[in-house]
Amino acid sequence: MSIKLIALDLDGTTLNNEGKLSEGNRKALQKAADQGVNIVVATGRPFCALPEEILDFEPVRYVLTSNGARITDLHEGKAFYENCIAPHAVEAAVEMLEPLDYILETFVDGVAYIEGWYYRQVDETRESFRGVEYILKTRKPMDDFYGFMLENKDKLENINVNFTDLSEKPAMKIKLETLPDVTITSSFDHNLEIGGATTSKAEALRQMGRLLDIKTDEMMAVGDSPNDMAMLSVAGIPVAVGNAKPEVKQIAKYVAPSNHEDGVADAVYKFVL
Repeated sequence: MSIKLIALDLDGTTLNNEGKLSEGNRKALQKAADQGVNIVVATGRPFCALPEEILDFEPVRYVLTSNGARITDLHEGKAFYENCIAPHAVEAAVEMLEPLDYILETFVDGVAYIEGWYYRQVDETRESFRGVEYILKTRKPMDDFYGFMLENKDKLENINVNFTDLSEKPAMKIKLETLPDVTITSSFDHNLEIGGATTSKAEALRQMGRLLDIKTDEMMAVGDSPNDMAMLSVAGIPVAVGNAKPEVKQIAKYVAPSNHEDGVADAVYKFVL
């Protein structure tokens, strides 16, 4: 069956190590779009953190952000699907996390908020476990962070728990999994992400399939991290890039070259063109 939709993770997959869309990937995706294939972005990033070159890339009309908690139609300029964390789950998360000492972020209406003290620390020291400029450009500082989460408990797309000490992550994952009606995943080494009970890139892809009348076995999904595994599991052609985590490669039908070697383009030529 021919591929009618390509779902693409961004960081570590479609974007290279400089965070850019390479010319090789751009050309391959444009050729696929010219043949009528839908090019869909499926990322853990909130809408506010999407790169301009992705927003301006004409073949991309639909973007699945916050691990599938939100789908935006770029042509219409508005979100038409949301799958947020349940208010009671937000309350339980606040009760669990407030006494602990982790760096938190949350996404509301496509905007990313980070604890104010940490934002200022990054600005002053120019040091962080992730890109300094990325944090300063894409995050809004919020001082009453837990109060803000509770005030917006019906609109939280995601809660990110970030670790400076990675040895604490496994035990915290077990603890977070006891929260009611949530999913726990991760998009890079230093974080765990709390989403809604049915929030995933897979569920958002199913929504896209209903919208576009495309079956999941007519989709190719490409990713590298644990938060991509759900969508790879439902796609007809699941592809991992060469730099993907071992567990992601394990469920892939094909392992393409790395994100810095135009792995997406390789998969597009192999399975679509």
